[in-house]
Amino acid sequence: MSDDTGGLFDRSIQESQAKTYDVIIVGAGAAGIGVAIALADAGVENFLIVDRDTVGSSFSSWPDETRFITPSFPSNSIGMLDLNSIAVGVSPGYSMKIEHPTGAEFAQHLQDLARYFKLPIQENTDIKVIEKEQDLFYLTTDEGVLTSTNVIWAAGEYQYPNMDVFLGSELCRHTATVGNYASLEGDDFLIIGGYESGIDAAYHLSKLNKKVSVFDMNNPWDSTTSDPSVSLSVFSFERMRSPNFHKKTELFPGTQVNSVTLDNGVYKLETEDGRRFHSEVQPLLAGGFSGSHNFVSHLFEQREDSFPLLSECDESTVVPGMYLCGPSVRHDGHVFCFIYKYRQRFGIVANAIATSLGIETDEFVKNYRSWGMYLDDLSCCGQECLTC
Repeated sequence: MSDDTGGLFDRSIQESQAKTYDVIIVGAGAAGIGVAIALADAGVENFLIVDRDTVGSSFSSWPDETRFITPSFPSNSIGMLDLNSIAVGVSPGYSMKIEHPTGAEFAQHLQDLARYFKLPIQENTDIKVIEKEQDLFYLTTDEGVLTSTNVIWAAGEYQYPNMDVFLGSELCRHTATVGNYASLEGDDFLIIGGYESGIDAAYHLSKLNKKVSVFDMNNPWDSTTSDPSVSLSVFSFERMRSPNFHKKTELFPGTQVNSVTLDNGVYKLETEDGRRFHSEVQPLLAGGFSGSHNFVSHLFEQREDSFPLLSECDESTVVPGMYLCGPSVRHDGHVFCFIYKYRQRFGIVANAIATSLGIETDEFVKNYRSWGMYLDDLSCCGQECLTC
């Protein structure tokens, strides 16, 4: 991929303020870059991506040791997209020659895609307020106001760790704030949350011969469902079979943590059934993310689970032209939490916007549907189709 972009990411706020866009995408991660490519493929030209940091910055913030749980494989030649691809004709496995990339490696991949597709991006632009008046959205930044007919919120979740989980959870350290596990001091770790990030932390700490206890209110490592939103990945199961994991890690399924306290330098964890655990090491919280969608909650109706209520094309049901992309997308009981899930909705959003602009999209829809990037029939989602 070519790096000759001529300052592609150096767009100034003054330049951006001088025009009204058809679409502004907030967030330059996997969802933002992916839906931008879909818009371009659908024939939309007048759009802008803004990010409060840089392209792929959330991935760059991952712990150094953390890798993608989904494998990358260049399967495009047999009509199937790489599981970690965000666009038609793209394969991280092919371009990076890495099966399970780190966050930093995937961030570089996103930057390469932005350059290759010459996407218009304005970095280091923090959106403070989004309001709609008549037919235009006004996005207020520290340096001025951007205007657009449509807005796609694609800011993701990783930068918004959920710290309000139980009494004393603020005393814990969220795994999203760990730079690398090798730098953590101490020998006895309490990890609250046993889904992917919790098991990832336990694996890396056990490799360092640390004693690890993992508490989860459910039992994701023994789930009978094939739904990856609930059960652990094969990658995680493989790592759980490592000798050090077995030797150094103790799992506590069905265990609700009630509180964490700090007394004279000792952290005390109490479970709902009254068991107590102690450690001088700050507990690690792997309890997920609250999500950036809360920032734009005033532009959406809310579901019972507090996620935005969306139309069939992932548009707000109360504010026309306001769309959602990424891991916060929910439809009924379907959770689009991974790239290979939420990318299937990029084509839906791009088609809706392109059609509203009077662009003919039949070939675009046909192409995206053939690559599994246009999921408009949700009846096939969530079905258990595995028996062994």
